[in-house]
Amino acid sequence: MNGIGTVERIFTAPEPEVEMTERSDVEAVAKSGLRGDRYFREIETGTFVKWESDEQRHDGYDLTLIEQEAVTAIEREAEIELAPGEHRRNIETRDVALNHLVGQRFQVGDAICRGDRLCEPCSHLQRITHDGVLQALTHRGGLRADILEDGMIRPGDAVEPLE
Repeated sequence: MNGIGTVERIFTAPEPEVEMTERSDVEAVAKSGLRGDRYFREIETGTFVKWESDEQRHDGYDLTLIEQEAVTAIEREAEIELAPGEHRRNIETRDVALNHLVGQRFQVGDAICRGDRLCEPCSHLQRITHDGVLQALTHRGGLRADILEDGMIRPGDAVEPLE
């Protein structure tokens, strides 16, 4: 995988634990998240967070990304087939090493982001999907990122490091 990849699919969910909906585009809003997603600052009803103020908002909840190659690999290696969006990440990418973007600024579509930390799978994901998904996605569960500058994101858009 080289440094420039593409957005393959986009998913959001308006509430925790509901099925992710595939989108043809999404507005990324700086310091807020993806408009219409459960972790968007004005909604904030994600499974793991409920902040009372902007000062309490933690980094890494604006946007999550996962490599399509990781989804394909767990199907091949662990025989775990995830339905579209079942991985609970917002953006599926192709041809970009997301783990290398931790601590880095990057562009996805028109938005400028910063990789915050790996998005390791959790027992909650395994509970609502398949046994073994936690182990299968360890260290390849994607990236948590912060949105630094607003922009639209669409399938086919570039994902590329800026530094």
